[in-house]
Amino acid sequence: MPASRRLATRLLPALGSLALLAAVFAWLDDDGLAATLVAPSPGWLAAALLLGVPQMALSAWRWQLTAQRLDAPLPFGRAVAEYYLGSFLNQVLPGGVLGDASRAWRHARTQAAASPGPRAAWLAVVLERASGQFALLLIALATLLFSPVIGQILGRTFAGMGQGGDMAPLPLRLALIGAALVLLLFVLRRSGLLRHLANAGQRALLARDALWRQLLASLAISASYIAVYFCCARMLGIDTPATTLLALIPWVLLAMALPLSLAGWGLREGAAALLWAAAELDVAQGVAISISYGLVVLLSTLPGAWVLARRAP
Repeated sequence: MPASRRLATRLLPALGSLALLAAVFAWLDDDGLAATLVAPSPGWLAAALLLGVPQMALSAWRWQLTAQRLDAPLPFGRAVAEYYLGSFLNQVLPGGVLGDASRAWRHARTQAAASPGPRAAWLAVVLERASGQFALLLIALATLLFSPVIGQILGRTFAGMGQGGDMAPLPLRLALIGAALVLLLFVLRRSGLLRHLANAGQRALLARDALWRQLLASLAISASYIAVYFCCARMLGIDTPATTLLALIPWVLLAMALPLSLAGWGLREGAAALLWAAAELDVAQGVAISISYGLVVLLSTLPGAWVLARRAP
């Protein structure tokens, strides 16, 4: 592939973020967005940033646990430093996964002469990230089943089809959850991921002595992401009921899982705009919370820049 094409391919996520942000801003009233992005409340800003510390430590522990289960040992201190570095690179490099790839590559180099070799280091990162996304999906599906605001969004969405009303009925919600899980299994099977990761996943995630530690850690990490997002809303003085915010946030965060942007920018704001509009809330507020969340996450990963600077020749 020519160098120019490789460069263009690498820049596509960043260009996608810019295009999506431009579309969202064109939709919004600029004055309304600017009025919402006021000086943040110091207390809520501090809370959002402080939540990033245990979040990073627990994420590093989950990675260490996964790697150990695959016979690719990783000291906890190094796991924390690498996780900060990888998270920072995810924030500043297109695609949102290059930081994860970099920590997998560095860990793999230390396993080159060991058994089972570098592959275990790569599998550890893939499985660790998959565990987190699965936990976030479980939380989102729980809101689909139990949240009144999600039920109202679904009811209005399906009203035109004669299947909904003010509130989506329970059978419809259960059918959507089942369809989501079937689609997930289909994608995994078609991509071959299940075949390649089945044995490693059984050892690292599903074994009896690993399952609950993995699940609880991933649920706690996902809850911390949601808590940071909630803090960003209160930081801007937005008083949307907590039950409403906590139902919408997991779906916004799931949109960021797509590796099609720069650190989720554009995808996150677009998802927030659509969800806030569907919930009949102030769209400018939803986008403002999303922007503040992106900035807070970037700030919380800055220790990774220090790690990078220390390792620079």
